[in-house]
Amino acid sequence: MRSNANIAGPMTDPVPGPRTESIGEDVSRETPPPMDDTPIGRAAQLAVEALGRAGEGLPRPERTRVMVVANQKGGVGKTTTTVNLAASLALHGARVLVVDLDPQGNASTALGIDHHADVPSIYDVLIDSRPLSEVVQPVSDVEGLFCAPATIDLAGAEIELVSLVARESRLERAIQAYEQPLDYILIDCPPSLGLLTVNALVAGAEVLIPIQCEYYALEGLGQLLRNVDLVRAHLNRDLQVTTILLTMYDGRTRLASQVADEVRNHFGDEVLRTSIPRSVRISEAPSYGQTVLTYDPGSSGALSYLEAAREIALKGVGVSYDAQHAHIGAQSEQSIVEGIQ
Repeated sequence: MRSNANIAGPMTDPVPGPRTESIGEDVSRETPPPMDDTPIGRAAQLAVEALGRAGEGLPRPERTRVMVVANQKGGVGKTTTTVNLAASLALHGARVLVVDLDPQGNASTALGIDHHADVPSIYDVLIDSRPLSEVVQPVSDVEGLFCAPATIDLAGAEIELVSLVARESRLERAIQAYEQPLDYILIDCPPSLGLLTVNALVAGAEVLIPIQCEYYALEGLGQLLRNVDLVRAHLNRDLQVTTILLTMYDGRTRLASQVADEVRNHFGDEVLRTSIPRSVRISEAPSYGQTVLTYDPGSSGALSYLEAAREIALKGVGVSYDAQHAHIGAQSEQSIVEGIQ
């Protein structure tokens, strides 16, 4: 990660705190720090707690968990979720690879990875059978985080894959041949259900679906679930929808609460208890080539992604999230978010 001097990013809001003014050589006057019961005080305390939990580490999975982040509806936070969950898991001590399968390359941009046309990319892996190890790049800001970038060449991959042998399983073969130890592989899919997404579904064992807390949230979701069933029946019997993450949650609106309730009633335990709030910091971070975890680690978005990653990791090894989360006391994830807004 970057040094502490830069960790808050270039556009964080000024936070009042102790300030020393020099008066002569030996005399100084210090303004009092904010009280713990102020909103800023609570925000600072919660940020410290969350970042402290990130440093604790989490139980590592027995085998690499390959998670496909998919939803053919655009603008629901797939790429944002992929990169920020990956960074959160890496900050918890895991080794994580992000595979950018979206021709727009937004995940590569958000991780600060160069992905111009001449850079070796996931396109070369899928079309030319290039080893995955030759295209993977480390993410400079986060230790243990890596990325297989996408370039604009990937836009034509859907057509080129049609005539290739084993067109649905080329990514799976590349991942199986990758020899570096990994705890998680997160695959960012394009907003479609074409051959790129099918390759991801064949390569993965788990599907993570971000669902926006908006009116049309569940529209088209049925088709994605049917595709998952088809892939499981014919190409990958291990594939399961294991995680639903509510994104862009605004607790001030009745609609967001209604959508969240409907999703939880329909999917049950697959829905994470942690939801991701609407956050300016989450939107700003990619323009600086950063995740929100390094851009503004005390923001509501960073705290929420840290908690979501923790929940995913604990669910993966069968540990009760509530038991591990008890030290926060009666505060829910949503109260954490509300405390720093």
